[in-house]
Amino acid sequence: MLFNNGIEYTNSGDIVRDARLIIDSAQRSAHQAVNVALVVRNWLLGRRIAEEELGKNTRHDLYGQEVVKQLAVKLTEQYGKGYTKRSLYQYVQFYRLFPEIVQTASAQSLPRLSWSHYAELLRVDDPDARSWYEKEAFEQGWAVKTLRRNINTQYYHRLLMTADKHKAEVVQEMRDNTADYQTDSLEFVKNPVIAEFLGFPPDASVRESELEGAIIANLQQFLLELGKGYAFVARQQHIRTDAGDFFIDLVFYNIILKCYVLIDLKVGQITHQDVGQMDLYVRMYDELKRGDDDKPTLGIVLCSETSRDIARYSVLNGSEQLFASKYRLYLPTEDQLRAEIEAQKELFRLQHGSEHKQTGDDGR
Repeated sequence: MLFNNGIEYTNSGDIVRDARLIIDSAQRSAHQAVNVALVVRNWLLGRRIAEEELGKNTRHDLYGQEVVKQLAVKLTEQYGKGYTKRSLYQYVQFYRLFPEIVQTASAQSLPRLSWSHYAELLRVDDPDARSWYEKEAFEQGWAVKTLRRNINTQYYHRLLMTADKHKAEVVQEMRDNTADYQTDSLEFVKNPVIAEFLGFPPDASVRESELEGAIIANLQQFLLELGKGYAFVARQQHIRTDAGDFFIDLVFYNIILKCYVLIDLKVGQITHQDVGQMDLYVRMYDELKRGDDDKPTLGIVLCSETSRDIARYSVLNGSEQLFASKYRLYLPTEDQLRAEIEAQKELFRLQHGSEHKQTGDDGR
């Protein structure tokens, strides 16, 4: 028997089996209801902000617009997390890239995927690839982690470049590598986005700072082992100026280049503010620490989310030519940085996996 809310009931004579059917179907029903509400909320917020932009005849680039800034402040004051400027820009992007999600404000179609899935799809610039990932995630029942991994490993483009007779091997490899993700029945319960949407306090058992600290510690060793002249100077170095107190994640001195190298790690994608902050660090270091014989300070901003935004370099004082001709010879490549960060993320996940299962946190 199927009730209107999607919960199943039967009397098969096996009370344990029947109870499990009721509980599992109730969880699926709740999962779907919450996801629909979350997707529609974000889409409608994006639509309303876009309409405000059009009505005010402002630029189509909402970044830095006062209306979004003030809205983020007011919503955060009343509702807490989930309404930062970055989130609101993301909702506008969602509305524009997926206009079919909600047909009208009163008559809505059923979203095919969860908001976490759509948030991953927003990172895909290629419309054809984005549409394909959306279709496959829905039809194949991909978990969010499976979708994320497939996007990060260019699964769509690898399939396109693979001869037809070998495509099955690529597909099977993907399934083998994501099998654990697909069997995580508690993914919905552990999702911090869902907890935040429902107004639950986040589980603080694993914080972003722990992951960040683990990556920084291993990056320190990674650079020292490159054999390209890096000497460790400081970690979380405190710089005090009239503008305030600042902490730089990692500081090295390269004895070959004869310059300081500053590294700042961000858990998540890099923003314009992050790059601007590194420019500030470089300027301060040049003013306060750089010696007369030292070359201009080099800054590197990294993010722990694999994407083309893996690194941004900051060199000031007109030293772009020096950076292009010499600095790059002694810097780790983008692929090396990506591989090291991903390796440390996976190691961190494995080391903390058992305790996360107890606390209901996926460690992301």
